[in-house]
Amino acid sequence: MLKKLAAITSSEVATTIITYEEQMRGWLSYIAKANSIEAQVVAYRRLEKHLANYRTIPIVGFDEKAGQVFQELRVTYPRLGSMDLKIAAISMVNQAILLTRNLADFGQIAGLRAEDWTITGN
Repeated sequence: MLKKLAAITSSEVATTIITYEEQMRGWLSYIAKANSIEAQVVAYRRLEKHLANYRTIPIVGFDEKAGQVFQELRVTYPRLGSMDLKIAAISMVNQAILLTRNLADFGQIAGLRAEDWTITGN
């Protein structure tokens, strides 16, 4: 995966606002569970590093077009999670390749280009 990422320009790499939301929910939960001041200091330092990393990556938003596609996907794929469907909608609207290790779910969505670059040979 790192070799493939190194072979493309940084302008070709982005993340979604939905991915950011999911990660922030995880971070907020992690911080809330920090029982001591020491643990909180560590948690906030790690969050700062995470935020610094996100500042270097373009974030693709969930706009009206993605919202429309999401609503269509929700009807077609009712068993898939809303967050995954929103990420898929953003990728489809922007004609992007979705990098994921979750091909079991994303691979079901017709018209979505999803790849797992952690698999050898991809």
